[in-house]
Amino acid sequence: MADWYNKAQKTLDSIQETATEINSKLISGIQQNPEDVIYNNAQFMKLMGISKRTAQEWRDKKIIGYFQIGAKIYYTLHDVQQLLKENYNPKK
Repeated sequence: MADWYNKAQKTLDSIQETATEINSKLISGIQQNPEDVIYNNAQFMKLMGISKRTAQEWRDKKIIGYFQIGAKIYYTLHDVQQLLKENYNPKK
């Protein structure tokens, strides 16, 4: 029974640690300037639910601003927010 209790306690501790980490990331993200929050290409594609090819098209067509350092591509949260705002269709 002690073994079961220890495993359960470790699981609870792990969940608490993860929740604390998520909470701190949310708080820090809210307090950060959108220009300072940077996404790499993989994070951006996941966030927007798009393919690598679509991300490339958006960059080529200047739909989204980006930084390129060598072969690595980065986007600011500000640029992502601006893209979404420019393409917002309000409810009628």
